[in-house]
Amino acid sequence: MRRVYLFCNAGMSTSLLASKMQKVADEHKLPFEVKAFPDSKMDTIIAEFNPDCICLGPQVKHLYGKVVEKYGHLGKPIFVIDSADYGAMNGERVLKMAIKKMKENEGK
Repeated sequence: MRRVYLFCNAGMSTSLLASKMQKVADEHKLPFEVKAFPDSKMDTIIAEFNPDCICLGPQVKHLYGKVVEKYGHLGKPIFVIDSADYGAMNGERVLKMAIKKMKENEGK
């Protein structure tokens, strides 16, 4: 089971996107767990669940540098979700991006 975790300010709208991503994964029988959390719980969630991919909502893109600095050594992809895909709640495109980033990361 691959864990793709999304982080944003409160986790509200990102929860909707995560559920759309999970639905796409389930429809394609992909072994993924997609969940959303508020950025205030990032340290606890990453330490406890060790996600395979860390996705940041556009509203917290200012945290990207700090997140890479803090968790980059884990060798997991970290990226900011495209604001157009986020605004459209395009779960399929965001999931595809997460999968692409994980595959690129495996090649390193």
